Amino acid sequence: MGGWLTLLAEAATGAEMVVETFLDRAGPVCFEEAVLFRRQMQGLSRERLRGAFDLMRRKARARCGVVDVPPGAGNGTRGGAAGPPAVRVTLLLRRGARAFKDETAVRRVFEKECARVAGCVVTTAHTDNLTFYDQVRLLSATDVLITPHRAQVTNLLFMYRNSSVMEFYPLGWRQRAGSGQFVYRWMADRAGMRHEGSWWDPHGEPCPGSPDILSCYKSRQIGHDEAYFAEWAARVFAAAKERKMGGARGAPPVERLREAAACKCT
Repeated sequence: MGGWLTLLAEAATGAEMVVETFLDRAGPVCFEEAVLFRRQMQGLSRERLRGAFDLMRRKARARCGVVDVPPGAGNGTRGGAAGPPAVRVTLLLRRGARAFKDETAVRRVFEKECARVAGCVVTTAHTDNLTFYDQVRLLSATDVLITPHRAQVTNLLFMYRNSSVMEFYPLGWRQRAGSGQFVYRWMADRAGMRHEGSWWDPHGEPCPGSPDILSCYKSRQIGHDEAYFAEWAARVFAAAKERKMGGARGAPPVERLREAAACKCT
């Protein structure tokens, strides 16, 4: 994650970043400046926050050679072929902790529902073999992000405003993780995305008696519910297609217009 943040900061500021690794520090380290900086976000209006996300998105795309295509433009596939506006779905998957137990079954559900929507395409990628540049390019061409709860959800930053996120958790998170588990829901709202909800796996082996039950559940893998996933995907994909059709007819949502205006800054 440190390398990802470094490259994003360099893209956004145009300056080389020096990251403190603390490898040469033997004693306590004071984080007061970092904490103060984080608290200052609370003083920003919604529009200022979204403007900041727009700037980071635009700068990262420019650094990675991504050419912005107006949302809703006729691009039947990720390659830009002519046709109805595509719904570009990305399954951003993990291996090991918080991976889906049956990845093949999960892919099959979403691919089947995508096939019911004209122009819908699904791309599957794994986080462990993507560079920062790969992630920027992939998410810049994503309308619906489907992914388990973990750091890779931060890549929603690179999608266009009004894009969608579907998030998944292992058993135990809903009951034990507290409000911090909603961090990407908050981020999506601040960045102008649509967080389409979450699914918490209701099944799994019980944890042994422990005062810290979340540590037992935290890195478990995630099951699936074919019927629920199919119904959920059908709603999200259809809504995404409708929004893109609206943009293609020359009536882009207000959020798209605001993003275009915000990206004129230098």
